[in-house]
Amino acid sequence: MSAVEQYARAHLVTDSSEGHRAVPVVLRYDPEADPHAVRIGLPGSHDRVFARQLLEQGLRAPTAVGGVHVWPCGRVQTIVEFHERDGVTVVQFDASALIRFLRRTHATASAVTR
Repeated sequence: MSAVEQYARAHLVTDSSEGHRAVPVVLRYDPEADPHAVRIGLPGSHDRVFARQLLEQGLRAPTAVGGVHVWPCGRVQTIVEFHERDGVTVVQFDASALIRFLRRTHATASAVTR
């Protein structure tokens, strides 16, 4: 079964004068590599890998595991925050893009288990 890859637009939130900067993001899910993990690829950096379940739960309520924090921001936005050695990266998504991606991951995972 093939992996799921979805391109999305998100906002990188910084404390610089730029504030929010729109960036292209790649959401990935490969059930053969790890059926429980998703990847978020940001421009110019390594993919961030974390539990798919964390992303699902963070759409509804604040949640965190290790250095990854996810929470809803209003009705239509979701924040994903990565705490790493060199600092914190905060990415704001339209929740609809994440929901669409998660639906595709579930369809792929279901096809694999059949």
